[in-house]
Amino acid sequence: MAKQFWKPGNMLYPVPAVLVTCKRQGEKPNIFTVAWTGTVCTNPAMVSISVRKERHSYGIIRQTGEFVLNLTTKQLAWATDYCGVRSGKQVDKFAKTKLTPCRSQTVDCPGIAESPVNIECKVTERKPLGSHDLFLAKVTGVRVDEDLLDQKGSLQLNRSGLIVYAHGAYFELGKQLGTFGFSVKKKTKIRK
Repeated sequence: MAKQFWKPGNMLYPVPAVLVTCKRQGEKPNIFTVAWTGTVCTNPAMVSISVRKERHSYGIIRQTGEFVLNLTTKQLAWATDYCGVRSGKQVDKFAKTKLTPCRSQTVDCPGIAESPVNIECKVTERKPLGSHDLFLAKVTGVRVDEDLLDQKGSLQLNRSGLIVYAHGAYFELGKQLGTFGFSVKKKTKIRK
């Protein structure tokens, strides 16, 4: 079967759907949805988000150089969609979605209390790309729900019901297929 041509911007799915919070001094904080985001470095810990220049939050982040990535769950699916289709110019998204702002430790914008993980970020570079600008940011703080930590303090994020976005739809992550390195792990013999 021959492969058909498809638009390049629509090929790499699924992607994380995150709620990004930002705040300009003297204004209410805003929330918007970003699906083009990811980890770009572990040491130092860095992330990226790609944002259209027309977005209300673009100007806030460009001016302040700060934002918080808030991971989303199935319980946050409605708010995730709403914050991606409504502008913060016209509506207070915290009020409309009934989400709770929580204080950040290293940036002057709040996280979202209902999110299992809040990742506080300071922009290190803005790179114009075309339809979007890429913001590279250093992770300066992380807040994690204590309910997702096991007795050893290890994060069990798979218990949170994370969601992803693919071709216009949201999906809850499903069944685990393996763990890192399972393809090369030696099988242990079972003693009888």
